[in-house]
Amino acid sequence: MSDIIQLLPDSVANQIAAGEVVQRPASAVKELLENAIDAGADKIQLIVKDAGKALIQVIDNGCGMSVTDARMCFERHATSKVRKAEDLFAIRTMGFRGEAMASIAAIAQVEMKTKRHEDEVGTLIEIEGATFVKQEPVGTANGTSICIKNLFYNTPARRNFLKSNPAEMRHIIDEFQRVAMAKPHIAFSLHHDGAEIYRLPASAMKQRIVHLFGNNYNERLIPVEEETTIINLKGYIGKPEFAKKTRGEQFFFVNDRFIKDAYLNHAVNKAYQELLPDDNFPLYVLFIEIDPAKIDVNVHPTKTEIKYLDERSIYAIIHSAVKRSLGKFNISPTIDFNQETGFSNMITHKAPEDIVPPSIAFNPDFNPFAQTKTATKEIPFLRNEGRGSGMAPSKNWGSLYEISNHHVPEQVAIDLGEAQKDDQFEPVQKQFMQVHNRYIVSQIKSGIMMIDQQAAHERILYERFLLHLEDRKGASQQSLFPQTVTLSPNDYELAKSLLEDIKSLGFEVREFGKNTLVIEGIPVDLGSTNINETQLFEHLIEGFKNSQQELKLDKRDALARSMAKNSAIKAGTALGQQEMNTLIEELFACKTPNFSIGGRPVIQTIALTEIAQKFER
Repeated sequence: MSDIIQLLPDSVANQIAAGEVVQRPASAVKELLENAIDAGADKIQLIVKDAGKALIQVIDNGCGMSVTDARMCFERHATSKVRKAEDLFAIRTMGFRGEAMASIAAIAQVEMKTKRHEDEVGTLIEIEGATFVKQEPVGTANGTSICIKNLFYNTPARRNFLKSNPAEMRHIIDEFQRVAMAKPHIAFSLHHDGAEIYRLPASAMKQRIVHLFGNNYNERLIPVEEETTIINLKGYIGKPEFAKKTRGEQFFFVNDRFIKDAYLNHAVNKAYQELLPDDNFPLYVLFIEIDPAKIDVNVHPTKTEIKYLDERSIYAIIHSAVKRSLGKFNISPTIDFNQETGFSNMITHKAPEDIVPPSIAFNPDFNPFAQTKTATKEIPFLRNEGRGSGMAPSKNWGSLYEISNHHVPEQVAIDLGEAQKDDQFEPVQKQFMQVHNRYIVSQIKSGIMMIDQQAAHERILYERFLLHLEDRKGASQQSLFPQTVTLSPNDYELAKSLLEDIKSLGFEVREFGKNTLVIEGIPVDLGSTNINETQLFEHLIEGFKNSQQELKLDKRDALARSMAKNSAIKAGTALGQQEMNTLIEELFACKTPNFSIGGRPVIQTIALTEIAQKFER
């Protein structure tokens, strides 16, 4: 039998390495930006076309390369950062694996111009699919300019796996933000298809965060700083009231390298434990400086995971530092044991004789089941008058309210399909009572029915918006004063990709300049009172990201879910008799009335037999 093990050709080996290093255009962007930083540049430009599929160009004013280095940088395992194995545990530079340029050159057409400051002329190199096409002297500026054209042109199967342009552009923006955030002393710019996305001047850390995410972040940030013998920690955390439903704005950097670490993330979240609900995530941008000998950064191809020698101590330091910053800036509750503040105000400002005991006013004739003309504020989007929602109330849901002449029915069934009208039942008037402005309670033939009003309205709106997205007929009402909403570049790219579906919901939206949209109308299902169009739109985008991230839903389902959650009446909203009646009618017109869009029960029933047992009858 002949030998069957052979060495891979370099071209194949390079394409395999490219599979580890370059999964998408954003991967190449990351590698090129890191190389520009390692070259000592203080000004870096990123230019992309067709979301990086047609062109990725990085221009820097760094040290440049000699003729020999320009050629060598495209060889596998060629690097200027590592000379011996021990150097792997003393790394402070960004790119060091020595595979990036060779991997990129294997799956793209590459043109590089580079020149050292002390040289008269620079060097031009052209490569296609790991094959050198040209090398010659060229007149060029100091530093390096690298163009990557037609990424994956020779591996069409891999190109077919790329997402849409907006999706790939969001990944590029993510990588750009991470690199730019770690190096605020470097000026960065980003252009996409001729439009400027970012122009970031060299600045302090706080200004860099504000420039990346928007001016409204200036008031959201709390500084964190801690120096220990194990690590030095600095950066910013967000005020709890600005927490979001997605984890997008959470950044850890170790020695200026962006990393992902669920364990350290838990340390931060635990510090917010008493300030945020479980499904909210705070903003943080935290930098850890640590001795490189105490970490291993070469455990993952993308270099976003790190191993630590003393992980538990680092966890404790981060948790206590964040907790202290929250307390120092009066965010978390603190107790002053030197002063009993509850009594001090009374003693200082009021004499004992001035203190008036509280009084309670009540109406002895109040009947919670009685109709009243001034009972509650009307919720306009519960009326659904002439809106053509496409949903008709179930014909037999009213049979739930038919009271048996026999006091305790033999069987209780909430399933509407089983509710049958019988001669032994007589109809009674449907009446509702609100409990703590959260639940709607009503007497039914089998006992008592309780409905979670928020979950019910979310279910109604979810099915209605899903219907609008399917038939593209969401009705809109004009806003009296059109509102502009400015989003982060990443959210703006996302909103553009969703624009047609958003319009199907009933929004009238158009693009208006850099990262800005104009909202000229909102869905008629939302009514017209007390609606903040800008806030509603921002929550729609944030909720969409959360639904896709947590549940991996398709685009339309995630949009309908986000819109329903943000538009539904909330627990604590008072409802009148007619509004409660309409809510219940529309609930039972839904395809799935019994369950919320999160899978929780919407309706609970308590049978007369169960009530009788509680009274020991």
